[in-house]
Amino acid sequence: MKLEDEIKQKKFKNEFHKLAVNLIFTHGWLLDHQAKFFKKFGITGAQYNILRILRGQHPNPASINLLKERMLDKMSDASRLVERLKQKGLVEREVCTEDRRRVEVVINDKGLNLLKEMDKIEDRFEQIFKGVGSGEAKSLNDLLDRLRG
Repeated sequence: MKLEDEIKQKKFKNEFHKLAVNLIFTHGWLLDHQAKFFKKFGITGAQYNILRILRGQHPNPASINLLKERMLDKMSDASRLVERLKQKGLVEREVCTEDRRRVEVVINDKGLNLLKEMDKIEDRFEQIFKGVGSGEAKSLNDLLDRLRG
């Protein structure tokens, strides 16, 4: 659906203004779809991001700083997210013996199994992109990289 119809606004200052509004609107739209997907598994998008980072590090631990650096949402509180994942039994957290200020986090079997289960149906979530072809997705990715770059 066209942005103008979605937000019921026809006038924009210029195409760059419309692009900014479109990116913000689309970000919210994508987060809403993600939230519905993640809710089925009892986690949030930010928690999923942490679990994916930890799976990539596995079996090595990750520091909180490494998690912060690699997270998609830089405003998320990595320490709090790790604590919630620990309470759900998905990760293990240990204080480093050499530096007591440093905390090391590792995904456990329960966390790995949850991600395996999510991987099996991830293609269902990707159905929200069904209106875009593979070549178009690559072009859009290239454009977004240029925009930030």
